[in-house]
Amino acid sequence: MTAQVIDGKAFAAGLRTRVAAGVARLKAEHGITPGLAVVLVGEDPASQVYVRNKGEQTRAAGMNSFEFKLPADASEQELLERVAALNADPAVNGILVQLPLPRHMDAAKVIDLIDPAKDVDGFHVVNAGKLAVGAEGLVPCTPLGCLMLVKDRLGGNLAGLNAVVIGRSNIVGKPMAHLLLKESCTVTIAHSKTRDLPALARSADILVAAVGIPQLVKGDWVKPGATVIDVGINRVPKLDGSGTRLVGDVDYASAAEVAGHITPVPGGVGPMTIACLLANCLTAACAQAGLPKPAL
Repeated sequence: MTAQVIDGKAFAAGLRTRVAAGVARLKAEHGITPGLAVVLVGEDPASQVYVRNKGEQTRAAGMNSFEFKLPADASEQELLERVAALNADPAVNGILVQLPLPRHMDAAKVIDLIDPAKDVDGFHVVNAGKLAVGAEGLVPCTPLGCLMLVKDRLGGNLAGLNAVVIGRSNIVGKPMAHLLLKESCTVTIAHSKTRDLPALARSADILVAAVGIPQLVKGDWVKPGATVIDVGINRVPKLDGSGTRLVGDVDYASAAEVAGHITPVPGGVGPMTIACLLANCLTAACAQAGLPKPAL
């Protein structure tokens, strides 16, 4: 068996097209242009690339893009004041503070200040709580994208399937588990300290790896025919020593021989994150205007 490759890049392009159509309808019917504000502190090269890509894709979807850059030595108070101003700005429907922040800033305090209605990252405790109890709120982008990819491959009905999520972060692992529970899956959250992790992984119809350990999940961890979602993005040395290469948390070569469907790295989950960010911004703009959630 050779797994079918889940093309996240192609799915994300389709989602961005649907978001752009939703934005155009919102403008035409209600005169509203969604606005996404991104705040970057410091000069981290990876963060700069992410912010630039977000800005380009926001504008391509027909939304207003607002970018605010603060120096690495800016005070925490300056950042909090910027977030408060964006909370109060009616032109801004979504606020994203690019992580990680410099060490002298408390990320939790900053996220707590963001208006939950504008929290397009889905990290605020209000949105985390809504997800945990099955209420409507803004959902973290990466797990939302993972769920879209799973449902695209397996159909809308995931009820009764065994799902194992390896990783317990607030950004991916926990919200992923809640999303799968909402779909009536039987969900286990595992992590690097789980006893006999390979045996547990082999029980999964849906296996999500988001633990941050390069190529942890081997082919003999995978149930034949399972759907494998690899959230990991890790840089490791090239085999010939000539630099680095990107790998996931799954040993792709061996897992692809066993799985039914699998996401590659790169080109799998990664492109879904920004696409879901745009979807969240459109959803937030509609909710703030008292309009129904857009069908995407």
